[in-house]
Amino acid sequence: MYAQKGASTYASVGVETGVMSASPHQLIVMLFDGAMAAIFKAKWAMDHNDIAGRGMAISKAIDIIDGGLRASLDMTRGGELAERLSSLYEYMSRSLLKANVSNDKTLVEHVESLLSDIAGAWKEIGSSAQQPTAAAQA
Repeated sequence: MYAQKGASTYASVGVETGVMSASPHQLIVMLFDGAMAAIFKAKWAMDHNDIAGRGMAISKAIDIIDGGLRASLDMTRGGELAERLSSLYEYMSRSLLKANVSNDKTLVEHVESLLSDIAGAWKEIGSSAQQPTAAAQA
């Protein structure tokens, strides 16, 4: 029991340290990763008829999508892209809620696919921004 608590505390400190040292871009990547992990747990819970686990995992994914990803959008400077992402995040949250009520794994997988596409694009932006261009190297 003590070992498990110690490991949990260690993991929590690692996450907190990562958050404190992360750039804004990295924080968004962490939100995507957290949402994807919650969706993975929800699918596992669905496969194992764990109703409480499914509800907790889906609630966590919704919290990350709404309270993290959607809340981080700059609606004044983001223009049409921010508006479209906000609508898409709202759709994802509604779909997850519906999936939880109806135990519909295909809806969860649909949201997982959408999140994966956006996360992939976001990570690609970050990796291309970190690589120096040929002109900068010269």
